Amino acid sequence: MASASAQSRQQQKVDSVFLQVKNYFNQKNADAIYNMAGSDFQKELGIDAFANVANKQLFPLGEIKESSLISFVNNSVATYKLKFDSMTLQLLMSLDKRDKLELFLFQSYIEPLSDKTALVITSNPLRSVMDKKIDTVARVYIQKSNTVGVIIGIINNNRVTAYSYGETIKHNDKLPKADNFFEIGSITKTFTATLLAWYVNEGVVKLTDPITKFLPDSVAANPELKSITLLNLSNHTSGLARIPDNLVSNATDALNPYKDYTKELLYAYLKTCKLNSKPGEKYAYSNLAVGLLGNILENISGEPYSQMVREIISKPLGMFSTDQYLNPLLAPRFVQVYNAGGQPTEPWDFDVLAACGALRSTLNDMLLYAKANLHPGTDALSKAIGLTHKVTFNKDVKIGLAWHIITVNGVEYYYHNGITNGSNCFLAFNTEKNIAVVVLSNAVESTDALGTGILRKLQ
Repeated sequence: MASASAQSRQQQKVDSVFLQVKNYFNQKNADAIYNMAGSDFQKELGIDAFANVANKQLFPLGEIKESSLISFVNNSVATYKLKFDSMTLQLLMSLDKRDKLELFLFQSYIEPLSDKTALVITSNPLRSVMDKKIDTVARVYIQKSNTVGVIIGIINNNRVTAYSYGETIKHNDKLPKADNFFEIGSITKTFTATLLAWYVNEGVVKLTDPITKFLPDSVAANPELKSITLLNLSNHTSGLARIPDNLVSNATDALNPYKDYTKELLYAYLKTCKLNSKPGEKYAYSNLAVGLLGNILENISGEPYSQMVREIISKPLGMFSTDQYLNPLLAPRFVQVYNAGGQPTEPWDFDVLAACGALRSTLNDMLLYAKANLHPGTDALSKAIGLTHKVTFNKDVKIGLAWHIITVNGVEYYYHNGITNGSNCFLAFNTEKNIAVVVLSNAVESTDALGTGILRKLQ
């Protein structure tokens, strides 16, 4: 997509490393490839063992004649299709926080499932020119083999339109409705930014406050943290890693990694962590940073994150179907979610890092949220929303508080997306054009191209 999003930049980094790997592979230079690996990889596999595997199993395959990116899952793991003279393999690759090889795994090539041939059901009446334009973009997404259901909400000059495609559960023939719950993933970060802006406007905190002011002394004693401000946490310039390195190792369920990550584990990590860059100088997308911001806001308010969202944002906007938790009466409206292979998976649960991606919501509520951001009023919440739109960093990325500013066909939009292991969503708006687009999918397949494709049709 035509954005400066964290997703596209990370993919570019992985692609760049892959091209170097491919070059060294074709030169049969095992040492050069090994030197591109990170410390964790090298601890698992010594240089002699790697050279033995490369020289006896990989290099005899010959040169890589053709290569192509198949997928880039969770903004982390790239899968490349590699064609040799006698066979086709796939390479799984990811980078660590220092952009060194972390995952480097050759596998037999698995042919992707073919796209659906029968047209997926839809609520789109295909009457107007706009209906047909939306359908051309939506079909590209929903006819993919690994997508199941998607619902689209559009605000265009105060007119609200919704389109549903597919199913809430495979083969149930039930279109997603505007009151079905979806995971909204990292769009949660914009709610966290609004809470921060609220407390700033109330005079409780300043954006320039150092985070050490709000952390226990044992954590604040780490000199690496002293220059990080609340602003740095919200606009991804803190220098903190994308995720803490003790998150995965303490997960009891690899498919639900944030569930067991507690405040104790977070603070244990922060006591000894090292930054990847000087605070305020470099953009690097971080779930850890925004999760920590939510914890700090909890420390300041004395309330759980979910309660702050309900009291300060959801209730005033009439968003009664937006929350971290769903009670048993609401749970039946929650869609089934599906992973990158189109298989059912579980939604994510969060503990201390809830502020980076824990919220669930409906299209009805997300359209209310979009309206509140399109045209903020003069009340306290509106002023907080307005503060989140003010640009706070503009080097390689243009960003306010959590909201990224992207350009689509020369028009700037405030934007955020959300990705979990089984959901994907998109929200973008432009006040001057009075346009907002919301896309909620119950599959992990990216909705960015769908969302920006709709924006192009509306311009």
